[in-house]
Amino acid sequence: MSSPSARVRRVGLFGGTHGNELSGVLLVRHWQQDGAEIQRAGVQVKPFLTNPRAVERCTRYIDCDLNRVFDPESLGRPVVEDIPYEVRRAQEINHIFGPKGSDDAYDLIFDLHNTTSNMGGTIILENSRDDFTIQMVHYIKNALAPEPCPALLIEHPSLKYATTRSVAKHPVGKYQT
Repeated sequence: MSSPSARVRRVGLFGGTHGNELSGVLLVRHWQQDGAEIQRAGVQVKPFLTNPRAVERCTRYIDCDLNRVFDPESLGRPVVEDIPYEVRRAQEINHIFGPKGSDDAYDLIFDLHNTTSNMGGTIILENSRDDFTIQMVHYIKNALAPEPCPALLIEHPSLKYATTRSVAKHPVGKYQT
């Protein structure tokens, strides 16, 4: 992992990974029309609608869950006529924001989701050894205090996550009830 002092130069803000989770969609569309509030000197911030067909239909996905197909097998599949829409979209996202696991990948991706679980605003991390995201979450929690902002670590030694945000060097999920 990168050191915590590594400079973040490119940030992706994703909404619509699941087309029926509209908070991220609304934010991304807002920022695409007027990105002044997310722009910072020396940092490229790209708001991005990840699954536009599912958003258009207001459904979780079209053929398969986009947030589960960023594995090497799916990303390496040949593009043929009957390839599932979300697999093709994952390949496009990987081309724009990756390639996954490379030095050229975006530094940080925030993937914005909704949930019906009583989680409030929760940050999801996938790696406890990523000093940068641990320090960033600490900063966010302090900035939001006294409002609670739980952080949930979804890490398993034998699982490699195939989430949309996993394309970035530092993946972060944000869930809001």
